[in-house]
Order: sequence, then C-alpha cells, then structure tokens
Amino acid sequence: MNPFRLCSGLKVLGYFMILIVFAIVALSYYAVVLLTLAPHLLHARSFTSFLSFLTFHILLVLLMWSYIKVVIQDPGSVPENWKLVSEQNIEEGNSVALTDYASIENNTPTVSTDQIERRQSQSRGYCSQCQNGKPPRCHHCSVCHRCVLKMDHHCIWVVNCVGSRNYKFFLLFVVYTFLTTTLDTLVLLPSFIKFFRQAKNHSFSPGNITVVFLAFVLNLAFSLSLLCFVIMHASLLSSNTTSVEVYEKKKTVRWKYDLGWKRNFEQELYRGRPERGKG
Repeated sequence: MNPFRLCSGLKVLGYFMILIVFAIVALSYYAVVLLTLAPHLLHARSFTSFLSFLTFHILLVLLMWSYIKVVIQDPGSVPENWKLVSEQNIEEGNSVALTDYASIENNTPTVSTDQIERRQSQSRGYCSQCQNGKPPRCHHCSVCHRCVLKMDHHCIWVVNCVGSRNYKFFLLFVVYTFLTTTLDTLVLLPSFIKFFRQAKNHSFSPGNITVVFLAFVLNLAFSLSLLCFVIMHASLLSSNTTSVEVYEKKKTVRWKYDLGWKRNFEQELYRGRPERGKG
C-alpha cells in the first residue's frame, strides 16, 4: 500500500479551507467595517477612520483577486513526452520555461520496452510515477498526482500546488493578507483594550463583543504567523530557491539558479509579461 495515496484526502480538506478563508474574511469585515469604522464615519468623527476604511477595502480587493488567481491558475504542468535538450538556460535561471524543452521524437532506433523503462528510470530527468520526462526543478506532487514545474509546495489553503505559473500570485496573496490582518488588528485594538469595560457597560451586545474579540484574536494570530512566512519567502525569492530546494542548496557551494536578488525578484514578479520591444 502506498501511503502517499492518503495525501489525496488533503484535497477534500482544501475545499473546506477555502470556506474557512471566506468565513474569516466575512467575520473581519463585519467586525472592522460595520462594528468599528462605520459608527465613526456616520458621525464624521475621524479622518483616520475614513483612511482605514478606504485602505481596508483596497487591500481586501487585492487579497481576494490574488487568492482566486492562485486557486484557479495552473501551477505549471509538464507536457507529455517532453525532455530537456539544453542546459544553457539552467545556468541562466530560466529552466522552468517550456521553451527549454523539446518533444521526444519517434525516430530513435527500435529497442525493447524494458530497455526504455530501465534507461528512463536511471535518468534524473524522468518521473517513474508520471511515466514522463521530468524537467529540472520539477517535483512530483503526491496530492495532485502529477509533476509541477518549479514546485514550491502544495498548499491546502488554495487547494493547489504552488509552482512556476502561480508562485507570484501566492506571494501577493501572502503579502496582502499580512497587510490586511495587520490593519484589522490595529483597528480592532482599541475595542479589544476596552473589551471588559464595554462588556460591563453593555455598550456592545454580547454577540458583537464576541465577534470583535474573535476577529481581533484571529487577525493577530494570522498577522504574526504571516510575518514569518513573508520573511521566509522573501529570503527564498532573493536567492531564487523554492521550499523543496532548501536542503539541495545547502549541499552546493554556489546555487546555479541565483542571478542576484534584484534579477531574482524581477524574474518572478514580472513573469508572464511581454519583454520590451516584443509584442
């Protein structure tokens, strides 16, 4: 029995996690906008409240846009019967592009099926589970049951792998979520400090007190954890490394995909945009 088959259950959990994400967003929106900022805006009490109200909605739109993109965007599939024909682009850090690969031609000398499978299984560029060529920086996902180009990890929060084609949206989602939860925490902090006094004076209903308290705790927890996550991925991106390549990188003196932090950021954040002077 293959224990990795059990990983397929993470997909079902992932769909539940999407509901949790929308539930947390709805809870935060009710606590931050309707319970905290709206009363101040109705009485025109503070310009800071208006600025917070505007910033919150901008970040919320960006957060939801990047989240939907990372959920629906294919992380980078390997076409059938493809193999690496040149390592030139590997040294340049562009090994994830499909243009670096060429289709296996059918004009090779006739050999037995056993010989082919034996040679392919001995090759580093072959995935025995997908029965297909395996490009550099490509890894097989036990949850999705396929190889993913420049795979970083499988994220149950987005029910998808994070790879070459959606890593940028994943980074944006993490950053926008960190900024949103930090803003929510700051907006809810005064209400949280006055929590017991408000509960005693009944200025809030018990239900609203619970919503504010829960929203503050959740947003504080997410902002602190996401801060560590942002720092970690910023460090990985600066050296053009994925999460699954960290241990591999430690074994080498010089990481061959590292182009310098500036070009590493540009390569990832501007991926998919046409080059100047082209198209």
